[in-house]
Amino acid sequence: MTKCLRNITWISVGLAKKGGSVLYFGGIFVSSPTKRVLLLDFMSYLVLFKLLGSLALLMFGMKSMSEALQKMAGPQLRHVLGAMTTNRFTGALTGVFVTAAVQSSTATTLMTVSFVNAGLLTLFQAISVIMGAHIGTTVTAWIMSLGFSFNITDFVYPAFFLGIILIYMKSRRIIGDFLFGVAFLFLGLGTLKDTGFALVNDPEANAMISSFFQQFNEPTFLNKLFFLLMGTVLTLCVQSSAAIMAITMMLCTTGVLHLDQGIMLVLGENIGTTITSNIVAISANVQARRAAFAHMAINVLGVIWVILVLPWFYGGVCRVVGFNPDMASTTPGFAVKASMVLATFHSAFNISNTLLLIWFIPQIERFVCWVIKPKTLDDEEDFKLHFITSGIMKTPELSVLEAQKEIVSFCERIQRMFGMVRELLTEKNEQKFAKLFSRIEKYESISDNMELEIANYLDHVSDAHLSDETKAKIRAMLREISEVESIGDSCYNMARTINRKVTGKQDHFTEAQYDHIHQMMQLTNQALTQMNELMGGRKEAYDVNRTRNLESEINNYRNQLKAQNIVDINNHEYTYAVGTIYMDLINECEKLGDYVVNVVEARMGLRQRLTS
Repeated sequence: MTKCLRNITWISVGLAKKGGSVLYFGGIFVSSPTKRVLLLDFMSYLVLFKLLGSLALLMFGMKSMSEALQKMAGPQLRHVLGAMTTNRFTGALTGVFVTAAVQSSTATTLMTVSFVNAGLLTLFQAISVIMGAHIGTTVTAWIMSLGFSFNITDFVYPAFFLGIILIYMKSRRIIGDFLFGVAFLFLGLGTLKDTGFALVNDPEANAMISSFFQQFNEPTFLNKLFFLLMGTVLTLCVQSSAAIMAITMMLCTTGVLHLDQGIMLVLGENIGTTITSNIVAISANVQARRAAFAHMAINVLGVIWVILVLPWFYGGVCRVVGFNPDMASTTPGFAVKASMVLATFHSAFNISNTLLLIWFIPQIERFVCWVIKPKTLDDEEDFKLHFITSGIMKTPELSVLEAQKEIVSFCERIQRMFGMVRELLTEKNEQKFAKLFSRIEKYESISDNMELEIANYLDHVSDAHLSDETKAKIRAMLREISEVESIGDSCYNMARTINRKVTGKQDHFTEAQYDHIHQMMQLTNQALTQMNELMGGRKEAYDVNRTRNLESEINNYRNQLKAQNIVDINNHEYTYAVGTIYMDLINECEKLGDYVVNVVEARMGLRQRLTS
């Protein structure tokens, strides 16, 4: 026992073995004649988990703060994004404003891509907004820089206290969520800073960490490339450029990492934050992939040119901040100046890159269109949700916006299906008739799938913490997709009725019957057109009485034809079987008109009424 105890040596720092020297880090070194085992002690694990936990707090705080801001100003920001993009400069300013407001370039990019897919923004306008978003996202670095200027954790607990009071006040709940997000952000940043300084102040730990980075001190191209790739990969893995920026600031302000190395990490973060959106956009439509690729191309081009002029660019930033690159890390005020250099460089890079590339937006647009070409597959018959995608952390507000765009696409697809039914009525060629009926059957299956997929998506979104306005939107959207799917069922029922008449070798309709059916279908198609006009536009500008008046016209015409049908059968104008098929088509058109009214009223936020 005594011999065993003599072979156990408690070490207080850490282990790193290089050549013939051995350093020990926070472990228990067990020596025996046959083997040596190193076990990290509890304190080492505590430091590690404290660093990881502070990063988690920081990321959660940023996400909570961004979501709360979007809940407070989401609709207004979407209107601004849609309206203030008349040219490349106003588009860039809009991107700056929206991103600074919601503290998330990802949120701005997602909104922009949604507008491109909906046809509200061109790809040209989207690129200018994305450029502005790159500038707006630099505000985050300045917030972090404040954490190194004073003890930011002093403001955490008052924010928590005020936030919990506001959360329990229903009318101020979103503001409380925002304060909680800010508090978590500051707490994570303060803990990260304190833990980093405590770790670096340990001489042995400092020596071990510094020895790693000193291997790349030489200002060679390969060393710069190493830190550029490191920043890209870390940002891609964590999916948060803010978290990697916080780590970079911690390493640079403690003196472990040279500022020129930290700047390469910052450039890598700018590339890494764009890769995630490209991965997500793989399953999206062509315009979404082009916008995501433009996002990455802009930053890659910026990194290339800034590396070529990096010594002068970095020197200019240092002069602006009043920082001496040769200043020792032990000099008072070093941490504050170092954090300001990183924040200033981040802003200067993105502002300069935007001012330079904004003149080449047409060329960037042509380039991304050349790289990402549209598929030749018929999009109409390929069941695929074009706006709802997965794989990225989206806020509930943005998820609802994407679902709304998907419903608009659903409505447009249903009107195309009704157009096929109208073609089917007059198709005389048997082969073309069979092919068209098969397409309608496929559309009916797509309609069922779209209803199910959108409903499941909205159900998943509804599990999140939502504002009352967003909850009401989701309820209305669930009602909308149910009614739109019923329109699809009516279209399929009409197609089956026409198919039954043709395959059953029934007598042809009379000329008068054809005219009546075409007139009824024309009225029904007008109702569908009005519905799509509302779904794709702003409901404030729509008069619901237009749809109601058209529905009344359809009902009156149906009643008129129903009465006339009885008279015509009694007068032997056509057989009872033909009259039954004829009225089935008329009645199905009238039902379809009722479903259209239900969709319109759901969109307008009106109470559902019984169909006639």
